[in-house]
Amino acid sequence: MTITDPSSRKRRRLTPLALIAGAVGTVLLALSLTGTLSGFVASITNTTNTAGTGALVMQEKDSTGTITCLSTNGGSVSTNAATCSTINKFGGNLAMVPGTAVSTNITITNTGTVPANTFTLTPGATCTQSANGAANGTATDLCAKLTVVITSGATTVYSGTVAALAGHAPFALATPVAPGTTVPFTFAVTLASTADNTYQGLQASLPLTWAFAS
Repeated sequence: MTITDPSSRKRRRLTPLALIAGAVGTVLLALSLTGTLSGFVASITNTTNTAGTGALVMQEKDSTGTITCLSTNGGSVSTNAATCSTINKFGGNLAMVPGTAVSTNITITNTGTVPANTFTLTPGATCTQSANGAANGTATDLCAKLTVVITSGATTVYSGTVAALAGHAPFALATPVAPGTTVPFTFAVTLASTADNTYQGLQASLPLTWAFAS
């Protein structure tokens, strides 16, 4: 005789349903992990995000355009400061006599890529007098006997003696100086007609510094 337990039959009937429910749960879990059931998406990736620096470079030329000095002549744009000994703003005439006038034209150009918002001309602290040749007079104030007029177009930057120009505060020049812009300057130097024999065989020198700032 076979004896059947009713509860056993119930378990056998429920077992397939339990298996199905378990399988469905596994599928739903798998779908939730893979994102297959996610909604719409959109995105933008910017690949060109750059920033950089420009360069401020000064160029000085004589009136003939053949002699050029650059602020980068000091080595590179990292230094960007140079000494120009080939362009003499006072004319370099070492044979002047009383009443002689010498005029020198130069240009300053911004050859960089950014504008100069400040442009200055700063005279050196001291006008230096020295001997010129073998025959030298005894005067000690040649710098006071030389007058200089500095103009830029119709604007007079300075008019007075070289002695008074020495140590003068920086001259603020017209700005801005955009890239590629050239500014002309004229230096007119005159030896006073009152200079006597004691001023013979002498020369005066005064450094001048041009400067751009952005």
